[in-house]
Amino acid sequence: MYDVSTATLLVAFGLTIFAGLGTGVGSLMSFFSKKFNPRFLAAALGFSAGVMIYVAMIEIFAKARDALESVMGPKQGYWMTSIAFFAGIALIAIIDRLIPEYENPHEMKGVPGDLKPVKAGDDARLMRMGFFSALAIAIHNFPEGLATFMAGLSDPSLGISIAVAIAIHNIPEGVAVAAPIYYATKSRKKAFWLSLLSGLAEPVGAVIGYFLLRAWFNDITFGFVFAAVAGIMVYISLDELLPTAEEYGEHHIAIAGVIAGMVVMALSLVLLA
Repeated sequence: MYDVSTATLLVAFGLTIFAGLGTGVGSLMSFFSKKFNPRFLAAALGFSAGVMIYVAMIEIFAKARDALESVMGPKQGYWMTSIAFFAGIALIAIIDRLIPEYENPHEMKGVPGDLKPVKAGDDARLMRMGFFSALAIAIHNFPEGLATFMAGLSDPSLGISIAVAIAIHNIPEGVAVAAPIYYATKSRKKAFWLSLLSGLAEPVGAVIGYFLLRAWFNDITFGFVFAAVAGIMVYISLDELLPTAEEYGEHHIAIAGVIAGMVVMALSLVLLA
């Protein structure tokens, strides 16, 4: 069994709250930013993808493999790690598939600020768009919250890196919720709180996941969950972060951000080893 201290639990939970607050930051940016810089956001999203891909493939997958191999042996442990990795990808892909494209914030088109002044009769449509975007983000954020929480339990410094990456990833999602609700209601307060609540599904997902798993929290559970988390992070990076980065900016800016994220993550892991 893994003996997790109260301090480690609190740090891991705090990191999931921090990651979820990214949606609130996005909503504030959409209200108060006088000039939106799509190139900067493209680079930031690419950076976030680079961090998540590098951490998932180099660090988290390796930790999961070590845990499973210690119990099952090298060959079976490697097989089970790979299966759990692709199971994580399948889980988040199924969640993505179940949400209609129009209401899925991960299928966004255009950039914040593209919405024009509301025409008569558009209020209900925009309110529906914002509400379902918030619901979609909340559903997606459950596994993301578990990913951040598990990383924080394993290694707080690793959890910080993932929390920052997911927080950046959550910024355009906050815009996707706040902008239509603000235009429909003219209320910054309503738009901000609904956007923030959608992001706070991350710590809820972490708590639910922890209490469901803690009775079986051993090397095998740790290995399976961590490998699945690696798969979830890779899928989020390839299916959401990179396409959104290219939607906001230029291809080479997004790729430069990816490489920069990998370099920074590699240096931090080496220096903190």
